[in-house]
Amino acid sequence: MDVITVEQPAQAQLITADDVEIPVSATLRYTADDPLAVRVDFPAEAALEGEEVTWIFARSLLDQGLRAPAGHGDVQIWPYGHTRTVLEFHSPRGLALLQFPASALRRFLLRTYTAVAAGQEDVAGVVERGLSALFGGV
Repeated sequence: MDVITVEQPAQAQLITADDVEIPVSATLRYTADDPLAVRVDFPAEAALEGEEVTWIFARSLLDQGLRAPAGHGDVQIWPYGHTRTVLEFHSPRGLALLQFPASALRRFLLRTYTAVAAGQEDVAGVVERGLSALFGGV
């Protein structure tokens, strides 16, 4: 059986400490075999270490963050005006603040709900796969 995957390119603006906006390409990604999560992939040229970077966080966090400030810790999301949404990523190496067009994030989110409706996620399967990975199939 093929796994349903939703991928969508997106343009963002990386906001520097000096409030300079640098255009950055990203890929928004969702797979039905990990239905509670979304991924944002950044190419090597957009990362500090010069290697591709993927941030993984809850699909529900993206949904909430499109309407009101949401999240704590490593990933925080909030609306910025009517047309943009800010994603803030924290790592041991620093902080990345990115503005995405809210319409692109909404379109992606709607496509994920078409793939797997909210409340229809196979949570038991996710837990089983996670435990299997954790314990190495023991």
